[in-house]
Amino acid sequence: MFENLGFGEILLIIIVVVVFFGPKRIPDIAQSIGKGIREFKRAMKDVQDEVSTSMNEKPKDSQKDQKELEGLAPSPKLTSEDKAKAGIKS
Repeated sequence: MFENLGFGEILLIIIVVVVFFGPKRIPDIAQSIGKGIREFKRAMKDVQDEVSTSMNEKPKDSQKDQKELEGLAPSPKLTSEDKAKAGIKS
């Protein structure tokens, strides 16, 4: 991550941070950043767990779902012509 930064650049960044925030606030800032990173990792793990459990669940019985859907929709009325085409005897 810091392959392109040399010793001089890192030292300059540390000096700017100390001057800008002061030596007493740096531990508080580092602690807040650490808490944020931990919370982000925890949220990512929760999402990954949710996805993996949803992928491992067995799919519902499709025939059962089909029967439930058939009960909700009205059945079409077939004319005698439609019955003859389908080979249904009245």
